Amino acid sequence: MAYSPFNLSGKVALVTGGNGGIGLGMAEALAQAGAGVVIWGTNAEKNESAGAKLRAHGGKVFVQKVDVSDEAQVVGGMRDAVAHMGRVDSVFANAGIGMGARSFLDITAEQYRKVLAVNQDGAFFTLREAARHMRERAGKGDRGGSLVGVASLAAIEGAARNQHYAATKGAVISMIRSIAVEFARDGVRANAILPGWIATDMTAGAQAAPAFAEKVIPRVPARRWGEPADFGGIAVYLASDASSYHSGDTLVIDGGYAVF
Repeated sequence: MAYSPFNLSGKVALVTGGNGGIGLGMAEALAQAGAGVVIWGTNAEKNESAGAKLRAHGGKVFVQKVDVSDEAQVVGGMRDAVAHMGRVDSVFANAGIGMGARSFLDITAEQYRKVLAVNQDGAFFTLREAARHMRERAGKGDRGGSLVGVASLAAIEGAARNQHYAATKGAVISMIRSIAVEFARDGVRANAILPGWIATDMTAGAQAAPAFAEKVIPRVPARRWGEPADFGGIAVYLASDASSYHSGDTLVIDGGYAVF
C-alpha cells in the first residue's frame, strides 16, 4: 500500500484571513491536497475572488464574511461552517493586522487595542470554538484535529516600533502550547507557525523601501522574500495524518533569517 498521509480527501480545513497573503497560500495548497476549505475574511470581494481560485481545484469550498475580533461572529461562523461542511478537522488562525509606529512611545491606546482585538482576541475566539467542536466530536468517538496559530518572528525577536504586534504574536504561541496540553486527550494537536519576511499586502511598505532591499533581505540566507505559496507545505503537513504526533511546537518559516 502506498504511503499517502498527505492526502486530505475527506478532511475540512478552515483558514481565517484566507482570502489573501499567507492564508490564501495555505488554503490553495490544502484544496490541492484534497481538503474541503472554509475561508473567513472581512472583505467580501476578496473572499469571492479567493473562493473562485479554490473552487478551480475541484473541492468543496465555503466562504464566510467573519470578523474574528467579534466573538459573536466567530461563534456563529464556526457553527455555520460545521453545519455546511459537516465537520472541521483543522483550523488555521491566520487573520491578523499590523500597525507599525515611528516609536514605541508613539503607539496609541487605540492602535494597541485594535491590533490586540484582531491578532490576539481573534485567535482566542477562533481556536476556542474550534477546540469546542473537536472535543464534542471526540466525545462521540471521533477523536482528532489540528489547531494552528499563525504567529510571527516578532514573537521571539526584538520587533522595534511594533511592540503591540509582537505582544499579540507572543500570546499566540503561549495560547497554542496551552491548547496542545489540554486537548491532547481528545487527539487534538496544536502548533504555531512563525513567518519571517513574507511578501504580502501587510509588508507592501517594506517591500517598496530601498533600505529593506539593501540591508534586510540580504540577511535572509535564502536571499529573497518569502511568498504565500511557501506556506502550502507546512499547512498540508499540519492538517494531515503525517503530523499526528506533532504538537506544542513553533515552526519557523523564514528562509533561515532567525538563525543567521
